[in-house]
Amino acid sequence: MESTGESGPAGARASKNEKEGLKSRSRRRWRKAKAKGVREQALGLEPALVRLLGVAHLFDLDPETPANGYRSLVHTARCCLAHLLHKSRYVASNRHSIFFRTSHNLAELEAYLVALTQLRALTYYAQHLLATNRPGGLFFEGDEGLTAEFLREYVTLHKGCFYGRCLGFQFTPAIRPFLQTISIGLVSFGEHYKRNETGLGVTASSLFTSGRFAIDPELRGAEFERIIQNLDVHFWKAFWNITEIEVLSSLANMASATVRVSRLLSLPPEAFEMPLTSDPKLTVTISPPLAHTGPGPVLVRLISYELREGQDSEELSSLVKSEGPWSLELRPRPQQAPRSQSLVVHIHGGGFVAQTSKSHEPYLKTWAQELGVPIISIDYSLAPEAPFPRALEECFFAYCWAIKHCALLGSTGERICLAGDSAGGNLCFTVSLRAAAYGVRVPDGIMAAYPATMLQSAASPSRLLSLMDPLLPLSVLSKCVSAYAGAETEDHSNSDQKALGMMGLVRRDTSLLLRDLRLGASSWLNSFLELRGHKSQKTQVPVAETMRRSVSDAALAQPESPLGTDSLKALTDLSLKSSSESSDTPKMSEMSQSLETLGPSTPSDVNFFLRSEDAQEEAGAKEGASTKDRGLGSRATFPEGFHPRRSSQGVIHMPLYSVPIVKNPFMSPLLAPDHMLKTLPPVHIVACALDPMLDDSVMFARRLREVGQPVTLHVVEDLPHGFLSLASLCRETQQAAQLCVERIRLILTPPAAPQP
Repeated sequence: MESTGESGPAGARASKNEKEGLKSRSRRRWRKAKAKGVREQALGLEPALVRLLGVAHLFDLDPETPANGYRSLVHTARCCLAHLLHKSRYVASNRHSIFFRTSHNLAELEAYLVALTQLRALTYYAQHLLATNRPGGLFFEGDEGLTAEFLREYVTLHKGCFYGRCLGFQFTPAIRPFLQTISIGLVSFGEHYKRNETGLGVTASSLFTSGRFAIDPELRGAEFERIIQNLDVHFWKAFWNITEIEVLSSLANMASATVRVSRLLSLPPEAFEMPLTSDPKLTVTISPPLAHTGPGPVLVRLISYELREGQDSEELSSLVKSEGPWSLELRPRPQQAPRSQSLVVHIHGGGFVAQTSKSHEPYLKTWAQELGVPIISIDYSLAPEAPFPRALEECFFAYCWAIKHCALLGSTGERICLAGDSAGGNLCFTVSLRAAAYGVRVPDGIMAAYPATMLQSAASPSRLLSLMDPLLPLSVLSKCVSAYAGAETEDHSNSDQKALGMMGLVRRDTSLLLRDLRLGASSWLNSFLELRGHKSQKTQVPVAETMRRSVSDAALAQPESPLGTDSLKALTDLSLKSSSESSDTPKMSEMSQSLETLGPSTPSDVNFFLRSEDAQEEAGAKEGASTKDRGLGSRATFPEGFHPRRSSQGVIHMPLYSVPIVKNPFMSPLLAPDHMLKTLPPVHIVACALDPMLDDSVMFARRLREVGQPVTLHVVEDLPHGFLSLASLCRETQQAAQLCVERIRLILTPPAAPQP
């Protein structure tokens, strides 16, 4: 019987060659398709980037500080395009090399192309913000319903591509290996957390045991996206506190400076008197923290490079809280250094829900060595168990205690600096505002690193970067702020949150109980504040009235005449720079179509607890907003034929932290009226260009400059939010941390005496 085809080795070779040829042709077609996709996305992206960059300078603080969310978005998109073009050229030049890893390189091309598609979607969102916002404003200030619609639409975008092969592409290369390690640790921690219900059994050694996440970037990205969208704030609290595990804490301290004093102190919840700055003969009572849980001690950590007078006194030793071996070495007893003229009061970050002074101790030790001054770091109570205003009350109480007892801390207190990062920066501003309201000494200056100044659910161009930020995803920010606002709401129908376990149920029920107590207290306080509003403003409030101290209503006292529109106009309608080129005028035509102007503000507009009926009236008044703004959150914002990828997680529950309390100036200092901002001391802000919180810093600096307050803003490039905790990681983070030290030193340096 004749054979119609080849057989034996020759036939096998022919079959193999045919398969290889098919693979080669398939790859060529794939490469051509991807090249076409790259061209299509790049050409579609170009006009949007040109338009955004053409008007970006109008939102800068000044010509010397070219930074805002529009610039950052353009930079990120160009960075992604550069990576994509570089990889395309590499594939074209090396595809025939025997060392060429075809599957790896083509998968990387695919990942960056998806990332570029998602970034193109962000540029369209940014254009709608540009057309809808008030001239010069970075935050959307329209109807809250529109904001919620926009955010719900935004969070449906696919994010996994930014957490796999493209993780951290926008940051300096030295940061990327660390982010890779953190991402693997996060998804491993999430796996163990789900398995152990509350994550209580998770150890440092178990963080990196899931090898499949290390070798499969796509799987890691998908799991990362699932975690950030679905797990509750307790998960993030547990993960961010991993650095305080004994092993990791010891490693961090080994790499930090060695100090003579690092002692945890417990300040007793006892009221004390503070002199008024206007008349030192008069005093005001500083009551202990009262909100939610009643009076309780406040923990602070004293750090000093040298042992100074007073730091080993019996009075201070009586306040020491045991936490293992002391860091105060007395072998042999060293010679005491004299008291420093200065003192740094530090407030740590952590999203209001996590970390302590121990987490931030490594860079604080470096500060103590380089500045040569004692540092007191405040361990405030964390949300959701202790929501606003508990943290503010504790920080203010500790700040006043430190000033009154600075001799025990090794300082004469001639110069006081408040310093903090992220949530700590927010508390630095609000503590200073409260000090001014009480009439006690405000700090000589504030150094805030990447602070959060707007906790309201307002969209901005830099907030769009949270789609790809591995450290500050939008859904995580929302959960943290909602927890701090006391409005944490969890969807317990989710399978991940059904398995809370006994400890999880206790924590959840405790949180709900505290929330109910807060709401009950709010109702009573509304009546209290309303009655006060009918009294004459000349009526003197008793100094020792504890409830007044609990809500800081003294800070809300305003002039008898209503606050005019000019002061609020500075918040959102900042004047455009006259130096803008005439060619930009047509591009700004859409920006001139602003929403209706705000009416005059009254003292009740900034009350600590806004009544629900007031919120309903505000919502009703805003229903008549222009219909042209209705397209902000619509999917029709994209041009025909462009379809970004959507998340595979489906519709998620994300609290939008839109409760009225987030508008309070003691929670969102960016919303404070002019007369409150004028009480702040000189402010020095160090922000990150690629931080979703960048616009918080830019707008706050602009507001301070508008009211004539001294302020500086320095924006570091290519670093993520939280770089202070990474200070020893690379040269770039060291330089950024050193910049913060220089700003603190500037505050602590006494002003030169005027020459005759």
